Amino acid sequence: MKKILVIALAVFATLSASAQQFGRVNFNELVMLMPEMDQARETINASQKEAEETYAAMVEEYQSKATQYQQKQNTWTAAIRESKERELVDIQNRLQEFQQTISQELQQQQNQLMAPIQEKAQKAVSELAKAKGFAAVFDASQFLYFDESIIVDLTADARKALNIPADRTLESLQAELQAQAAAAQQ
Repeated sequence: MKKILVIALAVFATLSASAQQFGRVNFNELVMLMPEMDQARETINASQKEAEETYAAMVEEYQSKATQYQQKQNTWTAAIRESKERELVDIQNRLQEFQQTISQELQQQQNQLMAPIQEKAQKAVSELAKAKGFAAVFDASQFLYFDESIIVDLTADARKALNIPADRTLESLQAELQAQAAAAQQ
């Protein structure tokens, strides 16, 4: 009797599982197109620009002092020449240290800015899946193949939940970012 009950429960569980829906979303698309991402991109770009300007000023300082050293080294005493050489080595070391440090700091800043955006997208997808009774939702970018008749695309619904305009696409975002980059170069 117990065996029959266990088999019946297993069959029921299998049938119940097969009746549940599975969904998919393009999570990267959601995150990249969220309005909050625009502000994060602006902050990241401003920090990168500031870092580039600081680095350029440091390089300019080094080049200026290196040129001065080359022009005047023959007229300087040994003590002045040695002091100027140490100064050049110090600037080179600061340049290398700055490159390493700023790269890490910019990555940390990006991670800090992205975390709440990704959490919001994750929460929206989870709430949408629960409300629609989905057993699971997968990121579409992680699959090489999936059967469209079994897995429902929830990306459009998630876009609405995250207030992403219907006409905003990854292609329009890319064009927008290229236009901004071109304008910044002028």
